[in-house]
Amino acid sequence: MSLGDEQGYGESSRSGDDAYGGYAGTGQTRTRLPEGGGDPYGGAPRRPRSSSRSLVTIVGVVVLLIAAIAFANRGGDSDSAGDSGNDKTETAPTAASGERPVKSKTAGIPTGFAQSEEGAQSAATNYTAALGSDGMFNTAERHQIVETIADPSTMDRLKNGFDADYSAEFLKALGLSEDGSAPSGSTFVNRTLPVGTKATSYSSTTATVEVWCNSLFGLTGESTTNPVTNGWFTVTLKLHWTDGDWKVLETSQKTGPTPVNADDPVSGADEIGKAVEEFGGFTYAR
Repeated sequence: MSLGDEQGYGESSRSGDDAYGGYAGTGQTRTRLPEGGGDPYGGAPRRPRSSSRSLVTIVGVVVLLIAAIAFANRGGDSDSAGDSGNDKTETAPTAASGERPVKSKTAGIPTGFAQSEEGAQSAATNYTAALGSDGMFNTAERHQIVETIADPSTMDRLKNGFDADYSAEFLKALGLSEDGSAPSGSTFVNRTLPVGTKATSYSSTTATVEVWCNSLFGLTGESTTNPVTNGWFTVTLKLHWTDGDWKVLETSQKTGPTPVNADDPVSGADEIGKAVEEFGGFTYAR
């Protein structure tokens, strides 16, 4: 495996052509917007707004707000009089939907998901984040992660495949020690950030879930040759309902969907390292 390949989840566990990992190692091309605020997708350039037009817009917004407040007050009085004997509560449009987040954890990984399609998606999302973490670069932590999320029927195969991928030679090429730790004065970053999920197949005992992800991977430090970069990929997990929880049978990955990069200024190594240490991860629920 070359440093240009995507890495992190194990060759033996993949079912596609791309290696399955928490890091997309391909280079990213920054896109600079054209002068004058033009649309990078080919739209017409924006015309500057006149001050008179802005004033008219502001006045219009204020009038609309006053009308909306008056209408809401009148509607509230009417509802109170008409629904005085009705205790039914309607769900707010911004209320969360889906399964409740699990509260139990094993080896720091959320477990105990519902036997439902939403439960399978939540399991796949949390397992993807665990498999795309820096813990996979330490042998003891990697084994604990696999033992927590893998189905017993595939545990040995997955564990052996990951061990082969995270070899001492590979860690050395990244600038890490044999236990996966970073050199003095540097911070190793490997974090997978799920964006969304979808179940492509589901039954009460098996499920296939795709997880769209962003990732951070690299070493902070002024002299590093592997700076922290980001990548986009989609992870596919095949799950099996085993002993009251969803467990991983097989994993694979493909690149993208990848959005256009914003022309944001790049942060320094110290700022990135501090952010990774201070901002913790999440438990995901669908």
